[in-house]
Amino acid sequence: MVVVGGKPEGRFTEQHDVFFGVAAELKELVPAIYAFWPALEGKMHIDSWRKVTKVGRYAIDIVPKNNDKDMEVNKLYFVNLGGYKQDDMEEYHYKQLVVASNLGDATRIAKESTFWKHHESSHIDDKYGIDVDDIYEVSDLLDPRFKEQYSLQITDDPSRTEDELEVGYLKISKLIAANFES
Repeated sequence: MVVVGGKPEGRFTEQHDVFFGVAAELKELVPAIYAFWPALEGKMHIDSWRKVTKVGRYAIDIVPKNNDKDMEVNKLYFVNLGGYKQDDMEEYHYKQLVVASNLGDATRIAKESTFWKHHESSHIDDKYGIDVDDIYEVSDLLDPRFKEQYSLQITDDPSRTEDELEVGYLKISKLIAANFES
């Protein structure tokens, strides 16, 4: 899970998006990240990233694609919550991953976050009629090449170590030249 940013031509402020991919090292994702946002190729940076191996009490593993129909009861959801503060022109966002059996449960879990306690009002999204800006199954966000080769395996494992969140400006050109692991 990678938060990428940059200023597309003709924009006045930096823009951001979230990219999901599968790789042994973060730098291996660069071609797919550029394909994901071609207008910023060579002009984008990474603001944060996370190797997703645990969400809540669940272990998340990448496994070779099984030709049988996916029988997972739980799914991994990406949720982008939006909210406002009085007298502040900004819409704030809180990005999180949630394991749930369906969209309704994922929404309920996401709305239990502390994000809402710090904002005057939530953003009501016309598409879903719920207090989220975006909610997707992560498997639907993967590049088709990743989806053809891999599946997400979700198992109940509260003993797994929490993921480390890497936060801070990282130029992709420096990433390519360095040995960062994803």
